[in-house]
Amino acid sequence: MVSFDTFTRTGSAPIYTQIVLFIQRGIAAGTICSGDELPSRRVLSALLGVNPNTVQKAYRILEDGGLIQSHSGAKSCVSATPEQREQIQARLLAEDVRQLVRALRQSGVGKTEALALVERLWEEDTMTEGDLP
Repeated sequence: MVSFDTFTRTGSAPIYTQIVLFIQRGIAAGTICSGDELPSRRVLSALLGVNPNTVQKAYRILEDGGLIQSHSGAKSCVSATPEQREQIQARLLAEDVRQLVRALRQSGVGKTEALALVERLWEEDTMTEGDLP
């Protein structure tokens, strides 16, 4: 069962798009895999404190994208292929990097300085990860 324990509402994006993005990021990261069962629309709406129609809209978008399959009276399951996983991963990564580049440019940071900053933070984060149990 796909867990939404780490789901947090962020920004001003509609909740249904945040649900879609949460599932897409899980697929891209490999923490949500093909065959994993999703909570029912009612259960997820109660868990997140949103209208069931909001969850229905998110699931419909995921169904239309071929990432989940739902059947009347049955459970919804993730059905993403390895190719879809790679495409999602590449698309999300490109979007995240574009946002970072825009933010750095708006802050007046040049390419050389930005790359040095990313490299320094990458190394700091790697060292921190090595300290984890």
